[in-house]
Amino acid sequence: MKYPKFLMAASLIASAVAAGASSAQEITLRAADSLPVGHYISEGVLLPLMKQVTESTDGRVAFEHFPAQQLGKSADMFSLVKSGVADIAYVGASYVSDKLPLSSVGELPEAFSSSCEGTLAFWELAKPGGVLDKAEYQPEGVRALAVLVLAPYQVFLSEEMSGLANLKGKRIVASGAPKHIGLTKLGAVPTTIAAPEAREALSRGTVDGLAFPIASIRPYDLAPELSSATDNTNFGSFTVVYMMSQSKYDSLPEDAQQALTEAGEAATRHGCEYTDEATANDRQVIMDAGVRFVTLSEEDRSALEASMASVGDEWAAELDARGKAGTEVLNAFRNALGK
Repeated sequence: MKYPKFLMAASLIASAVAAGASSAQEITLRAADSLPVGHYISEGVLLPLMKQVTESTDGRVAFEHFPAQQLGKSADMFSLVKSGVADIAYVGASYVSDKLPLSSVGELPEAFSSSCEGTLAFWELAKPGGVLDKAEYQPEGVRALAVLVLAPYQVFLSEEMSGLANLKGKRIVASGAPKHIGLTKLGAVPTTIAAPEAREALSRGTVDGLAFPIASIRPYDLAPELSSATDNTNFGSFTVVYMMSQSKYDSLPEDAQQALTEAGEAATRHGCEYTDEATANDRQVIMDAGVRFVTLSEEDRSALEASMASVGDEWAAELDARGKAGTEVLNAFRNALGK
C-alpha cells in the first residue's frame, strides 16, 4: 500500500520528535556509601556534587542516594561501582588496599596539617590524567569524580594519656598500612575494624583506642567511650575517592559528563573546606563531652616525628618490591604538597 507523501513526512517528524524526547529523558544515577545519614563526608562532597549536576543539567540528571550500607558495606563499594550495582560509590582506599594500594599515599603522615592541604595534593594525582589515574584507576576501569583526604588523625584512648608511653601495648583501631606501620613503631598494636563497628569494640574493651580524625568522632558517637586524645599530631589520614566506572561515564551524554566533571572538581574543594570547619567545631564538642586533648612534650613530639618520617619511604619500598609505582606516586604526592 502506498502512503501519501504528507503522511510519510508526518511519520518522519514524529519519529524525530520521539528520538529527541528519548535523548532528553531523565538519567538517574545510583550513588552509594557506607556512611550514616548526615555524615560530614556526604554533606561536604557527595550531596553538593549531586546538587550541582542536577542543577546544571536542568534536572535531566537525577540521583538515588543509598547511604548507611544500604547497598553494601565499606569494603564492598569498589566492587559495587565496577559491577554497575552503584553508578557512583564512596571508596575508602584502606578498605580496598589489595586492589588500590597506591591510593593509600594520601593516608601517609606526610607534611600536611589540614584536610585541604592533603586533599588538593591528592587530587592532582587522582584526577583523570594524574599519576594515580594512569597507574591504578584506568587499569581497573574506573575514574575518580571527587576525592577527600581527612584532616590528620589523632590517637584517642579509653583511658587517660600523658604521653606516647601510654600507647605501648594498646590495641588501637587503625585503617590502612600507613597507620599500622606508624603505630607499630610506637609499640602499639594496630587492628583493623570498620568505623561503624568501633563504638561497640570500645565499649566491650576489645580495643583500647583508635586512630581517628576529630570530625569522625561525633558521627559515630564515640566520645562516651573515650577519655583522652593527642593534640595537633599527624598519625596519617584517610583517603576517600568517589568513583564511577569508565564505561558508565562513557555511556552518558556529553553534557552530563561535563556536569559530573565540573561538579566533582567543585565538590573536592568544598568537601575539604567543610571537613576542616567540622574538625574545628567538633574539637570543642568532644572536649565538652569529657575527652581531654593532650599536648605532647617536646621529647615525645620529636620521637613521633622521627618515627613517622620513615613511614612513607617504607610504604613506597614495599610497593616497589611488588612491582607497583610506590616511589613514583609518593614523590608525586610530596611534590604536590610542596606547591
